[in-house]
Order: sequence, then structure tokens, then C-alpha cells
Amino acid sequence: MDTEIFSRVDNYISSLLAPEDKALTDAIKSLDTEGLPQHSVSANQGKFLQVMMIASNARRVLELGTLGGYSTIWLARALPENGKVISIEVDKHHGDVARKNIDNAGLSQKVDLRVGKALDILPQIIAESDEPFDMIFIDADKPPYIDYFEYALQMSRPGTLIICDNVIREGQVIDNNSTDEKVQGVQRFNKMLSKNKKVTATILQTVGVKEYDGMAIAVVNRIIE
Repeated sequence: MDTEIFSRVDNYISSLLAPEDKALTDAIKSLDTEGLPQHSVSANQGKFLQVMMIASNARRVLELGTLGGYSTIWLARALPENGKVISIEVDKHHGDVARKNIDNAGLSQKVDLRVGKALDILPQIIAESDEPFDMIFIDADKPPYIDYFEYALQMSRPGTLIICDNVIREGQVIDNNSTDEKVQGVQRFNKMLSKNKKVTATILQTVGVKEYDGMAIAVVNRIIE
């Protein structure tokens, strides 16, 4: 099959159900202007995150990996009036770009953007409040995915939804001889997920304008086996 069909169908879906307004398209354009990689989720994936938020009645959301704020805008727009997204970005320049894009979308009051290493900031968030998150979206560097997930569990409640992006790596995840540290990171993560009794989880393969990858979707169990 011609894989170009995946991008065309993705655009078809997005045009119907996930149309981008100027704030979103400006956020994507800013990545090129400011020298950031085009690693944001697609429009359809952004809408998917919104659907998951609404399905789980998410009011308090954590995002690891802000980049230019594109996914953050999708998340913040699905919040109720009293909702909040805490988003963590390791790179200061990326964070500056994201702040401008989030402000441009009129969402600064709903987004708490923190710049620094997630493994340093997550313990700070735990120390600040014992209020759990309703949904957690992990889309950061891949080698520490297991560490991020363990923190996510600490910050969750029964029913919390945890979504982890880029866990198939264009199919490279099945290459046991891969020397790519990103592939190795998600291989370790996927294996851990298969044995974790604290969640009910699966992985969905994704195709489209972002080519071939996958998202892990886990729900924290009400009763831990």
C-alpha cells in the first residue's frame, strides 16, 4: 500500500474533526522560525488527547515535554473552567517559545509552564501538593520513560489516564539489536508496562502525517493486583 494514503486520510480526519485555528498554526510555524524540531503531535492526535481528557473528566493535567506548546494548547482547551495543565520543558529556549504560543492562544491562566529537568521538577510538584492528576501525557526524552512513568504513578489516583507517545519508533521497537538509545528506552518501557500490575494498558499503533509510531495508553487500576 502507498503510505502516502495515511497522510491524506489523516488530513481528511483533521479537516473534519480537528481543524486548526490561527493560534495552532502559528505555534507550528514558530518551530521553524525559532529553530525547534517539528516534533509536535499532529492535529488529529491533539484532538485525541482532548477526547481522552473529556472521557476521564480531567481537571488537573500533567504534560512532560512542552516543545513549542502546540500539544499544550490542545490540552488546555479541553479543561473545565477550574482546570490546570502543568507542563514541563527541559530547554529554556523551547520554553520561551511555548510561553509566547500559549499566551497567543489566550491560555496562560490555565497553563503552569516549568522549565528544567523533569526528574528534578517532578519531586517538587509532589512536595507542593498531594492532589493527584487526572491525566498525564508523557512526550519527552525516551531513555528515562520508565522513570517518568513511575513518577506518574506516584502522582495518580485510581482511574488516572497516562498516555506515553512515540513508543513504536517506526517499527524499530521490535529490533532487539537496535543501538538507538531512544529505541532502547521505549523497549524497556514497553516491557515494564507489560508486567506492571498497577495499570491496565495497551499500545495503539499510529499512522498519518507523523508517519508510523504508537502511543501507550494506561489507566491506573482501582484495585492493584
